[in-house]
Parts: sequence; structure tokens; C-alpha cells
Amino acid sequence: MPKVTTEYMENKRRQIVDAAYRLCLRKPAEVVTISDVIAETGMSQGAIYRYYDGLDEIFADMLSEMRKEYSIIDRLDSIIADKKLSFEEITYKICDCLADVMEEHLMDIQKINFDFGVLAINEPERAGKIMSGIKTPGNMDYLGFKVFPKMIETAEKEGFKPQGTAKELMAYISAVYTGIEKYCIMGACYGTGNPKMKIEPRKLFRTYAKTIILLVGGKT
Repeated sequence: MPKVTTEYMENKRRQIVDAAYRLCLRKPAEVVTISDVIAETGMSQGAIYRYYDGLDEIFADMLSEMRKEYSIIDRLDSIIADKKLSFEEITYKICDCLADVMEEHLMDIQKINFDFGVLAINEPERAGKIMSGIKTPGNMDYLGFKVFPKMIETAEKEGFKPQGTAKELMAYISAVYTGIEKYCIMGACYGTGNPKMKIEPRKLFRTYAKTIILLVGGKT
């Protein structure tokens, strides 16, 4: 019997992950089943379970690949490392970066990420299991733990007087981002909201930047 190579196994796993990704584009992730994946790949159930223990392990690999594809961590690092930039300039550049990602991936990666957020609300234990299998750092984790704190630190060094504690500002920054994401995805992907309102992520993120700057005591 010929030896199965690592490359062959990786290609099969990629086929399975790609099938799950296509399914998640078509419908909410929480309603996707292992039977759907079997049908989408054309593989047998036994073949699927030869490479994965179950659907949630497939999802973990899928989310890892998605994070690689739309990672902006290097861009964020470049912005916060530029000592010539003021707090206001850093804020605008970071929000422009977020707008780029939202516009480019609104109908695919952002949509799927949002769906997994809904899954986390409805099935927190399952979501935790999926998240524990992700091998790639995410943009939002990086923003929350490194970039946003660095922004506030820069503002304090420049003598700004924030309209609240660092903890309060961080909670606000995170909550508003989630609101923008939800508004854009629900309107663009699910057709909810006011049909007369055009979904314009860049304008929303520009306003987001202004509110952050004003709350920290800067000028827009």
C-alpha cells in the first residue's frame, strides 16, 4: 500500500476546510452540520473523520486560515512604532486600516466572524472549544491587548486629558467597533436595517476615529 504523504494529508484537510468556508458564506455558521461538509466535499463520513475529529475542529482550522488571510497586525505594528505620528494621526491611520479590512472582507470573512460571535452568545462552551483550537493571532485580540492601550499611552504622554479612565475608554472603543461591525454586516449580508441607508464602513470608521480622539482630549 503506498505511503500517504504529509502533503497529501494537508491537501485533504484544506479541501475540507475550504468546503466549510463555502458553507459558512452561504448560511450562518451555527446551522452548518458535519453532514453539510460531507456533502460539500463529496467525501465519505469516514474520510472526513480520518482528518478531523469533528465539525468544531474543522471550524478551528478554518478560522486560523481566515486570520492569516486578513491579518493587519504588521500594518498596526508599523503605525504604532512610528514615533513621528501624533495621537490623532495614529488613531486615524488605525481606523483607516480597520475600514480597509471591513470593506474588503465585509461579505466573506467579516460575515463569518460575526456569525461565530452569534454562536458564542448561543453556545458559549462550544465557541470556547473552537477558539481554543485556533493557532493564529487575531486582529481584534491584538488591537485590544496592544494597539488600543498604546494609543492611550501615547495620548497621556502628549498631555491629553481623557474623559474617563483607561478602562472606561477601552470598553467604549471595543463596544463601538462591535456596533459598526454588526451594523455593516447585518445590512450588507442579511438585508436588515434601513434600506435607504448606504453601508459605508469608511465613513463610519472616520467618525469612530473622531469620537476616540475627542474622548481622549485631542482635536479632530
